[in-house]
Amino acid sequence: MATAKSLNQTSNFINRELSWLRFNTRVLSEAQNKNNPLLERLKFIAIYGTNLDEFYMVRVAGLKRLYTAGIAESSADGLTPKEQLDEIRNYINKEQKLLESCYYEIKESLSKEGLLIKDYKEADKKQKEELQDYFLNHLYPIIVPIAVDATHPFPHLNNLSYVLALKLQNIENENEIKFGMARISRMLPGFIKLDDMYFRTDSVVAEFIHELFPGFRALSWTAFRVTRNADMEIEEEEADDFLALMTEGLKSRRKGEIIRLQIEQSEDLELKSFITNYIKIEQEDIYECKMPMNSNVLWEIVGNKNFAHLTFSNYTPKILPPLDLEADIFTILDTQDVLFYQPYESFDPVVHFIQSAAKDPEVFSIRMTLYRVGKNSPIVKALIEAAENGKQVTALVELKARFDEENNLHWAKALEDAGAHVIYGVPGLKVHAKIALVIKSIGRELKEYVHLSTGNYNPSTARIYTDISYMTSKREFTQDATKFFHTLSGFSHKSKLSTLFAAPLQIKPKILELIDGEAKKGSDGRIILKVNAIVDTDVILALYKASNAGVKIDLIVRGVCCLRPGIKNVSENIRVISIVGKYLEHARIFYFKHSQTQIYFASADLMPRNLERRVELMTPIFEQALSDKLFGILKIQIEDTIRAHELQENGEYKKLSSKDGDKTISSQKFLEDYTNTIFNTLKHKEESKAKKLSRRIFKES
Repeated sequence: MATAKSLNQTSNFINRELSWLRFNTRVLSEAQNKNNPLLERLKFIAIYGTNLDEFYMVRVAGLKRLYTAGIAESSADGLTPKEQLDEIRNYINKEQKLLESCYYEIKESLSKEGLLIKDYKEADKKQKEELQDYFLNHLYPIIVPIAVDATHPFPHLNNLSYVLALKLQNIENENEIKFGMARISRMLPGFIKLDDMYFRTDSVVAEFIHELFPGFRALSWTAFRVTRNADMEIEEEEADDFLALMTEGLKSRRKGEIIRLQIEQSEDLELKSFITNYIKIEQEDIYECKMPMNSNVLWEIVGNKNFAHLTFSNYTPKILPPLDLEADIFTILDTQDVLFYQPYESFDPVVHFIQSAAKDPEVFSIRMTLYRVGKNSPIVKALIEAAENGKQVTALVELKARFDEENNLHWAKALEDAGAHVIYGVPGLKVHAKIALVIKSIGRELKEYVHLSTGNYNPSTARIYTDISYMTSKREFTQDATKFFHTLSGFSHKSKLSTLFAAPLQIKPKILELIDGEAKKGSDGRIILKVNAIVDTDVILALYKASNAGVKIDLIVRGVCCLRPGIKNVSENIRVISIVGKYLEHARIFYFKHSQTQIYFASADLMPRNLERRVELMTPIFEQALSDKLFGILKIQIEDTIRAHELQENGEYKKLSSKDGDKTISSQKFLEDYTNTIFNTLKHKEESKAKKLSRRIFKES
């Protein structure tokens, strides 16, 4: 039997940053997967690049700050900040060739389908005339020409600025060579679309550079892009006005230290030197690229409706009984709890819940946490309407929701203007819990209804993120919800709940207790955890201890996993898979076989930041039918042989296939088909048949 000391060895842990890079590799593998439709493959390249941008802005930026400060403290796996930076650079350099090869292979395949990605020089005469007209009317007024010489200093470049570096020649005096730049606004499209041809905007700008610099011609040009440290540090205790502090923080983000320079490959070494002489950065953080550096612009192509046949088949989320947008949601919740799994089941009932509360004359109060709500949010608009109608509206708007701060600032101000009580987060903690509480005043009595979720109140992401929604009017839940909101709006943030579990005080101890409970059952123990990430050392060590006791453990971890499976006398009974596919796996579900309550779901991942530095909620599911539904989802996912990748002892992932099992199962496709079948059965009023079908499908999966 392994001891606690032998379990807590650096060799038993996978480095967090390298684990994240392997997650992004799994995203790239979906771009390489020729069984995926072409535009879906291009979409995965866009996601890969966007992921990498954020990784650099936050994770690499943090490591560079530690290294610069001379901090050599190692992570759980034993790597120092310097060693991690070296590993990251090596990994990305090796993978870049794979990325570029994949992009050009997809580009060539799309051209055979009639969807073309081109540069200006590949246009015919008529297209060149159209592109010139577009430049003069749409680009010329916006593109900023920038001279760089003794009297024109090199300008500040905002984070993710996309710029053309130019080597210019005086037309009248060919011996006069100048260097300049043309800044291309992120508000401009990355491609100019002519029919089903996409011409790179930067190539069009380069062709007509003489219009921006009269009297000069471009001898050569290359695009480059800077990435800055965008992880704001907000010292909340030092300012009374948190709103103003966040506004200043967003401004400072644009001025953060440059941590990455991407340059399009060019044979003109003088032009490259012009850029690197002004942008001071380590040589190891300069990446030469052969494809569009801002992969986010690829979404412009992915969204082409004329080529919908090159995307995944469209799926319409379903509303299953007892939910009905025509029925009174509160009447339904008076008699039963409701649990549904997005995006297979529609998010519309959540919107309906808040909109109904805003209009219902008996509703006295609405309280919500808002983390990422998106633009044009129907939920926030309903809250504004409720406040304007005189209802008591309390909204905690988390201004520290990374990269959604500006949008949240906008909604926070709009809610305040409407008369809502807006809470701008909690000092020292980020509020990541997802909860809404509606209080009705019926005669002399109050009646409460609560919605709890793993996902954000965002209808757009609710169509592509898998998440759990749970609605109830049970007193034990609504009482805790009321207490929870009191702690958010008051001074004390250390209250403990009775039925729900709240971080930072309750979730981690409860999870450790539940793991230990299974460990005590030995080989009869069973644990299944579905999360986005497992990083917390205490949780990992508890799982190692349970594995040593004989507990069978399945972990479904979409992203970072610092736990190393398959180590003799450490983690032999632990299996880890990651599912990457059409939908982004976002739900967190926990199963413990011998717990009195076997199933829980949470807003929290198993990371120190979630368990110790955030306000999160974990919800127990008491009703057997609802518990069975979540267990069925876990069971389907651990049997996936199409979208699953299995983590190996060496930290690498192996893509599973039907050869690795008796059946071929894509859990995401299965859940689409299952939900469609249940919906069609119930539509024909065959409720008992639907229940039998539900039990049979999950049993046989």
